[in-house]
Amino acid sequence: MSEALKIGESFGGPSKTLTDAHFLLFSGVTGDVHPIHYDVEYAKKSHFGKPLAHGLLLTSLTALGASSARERMDGYIFVEQGCRFLKPALVGDTVRPVFTLEKLWDEGHRRFARFKTALLNQRDETLLEGFHLYRVMPHDKEKD
Repeated sequence: MSEALKIGESFGGPSKTLTDAHFLLFSGVTGDVHPIHYDVEYAKKSHFGKPLAHGLLLTSLTALGASSARERMDGYIFVEQGCRFLKPALVGDTVRPVFTLEKLWDEGHRRFARFKTALLNQRDETLLEGFHLYRVMPHDKEKD
């Protein structure tokens, strides 16, 4: 790692205002065409009142590679993730990810990092909370 990461250190990612275009593109890429994600009239009749973001779209917005943490890690491999959804994200919401380093450890000659993840909206409400686990690659590019 370029500069040693510290347990408890937090990193931010870019904020994004969710639009119909995001929902339509994600529907096209994944094939998830449930009308709650893109049909305004359908969504108006739901208890949300507006199109609702796909859960996996929100999960994808917690990509560590889009955060400032990537500048502090020489290389990493995404190993595992998990999350739970606490509140919906609707069209027009602005969301931003936050990553907090929870744990760093070695298993043999392999190093791992676990980050707590969160996705917050424009009111600083937590929409998603979870974790990412990464294998941190050695700086000197040694082979395993």
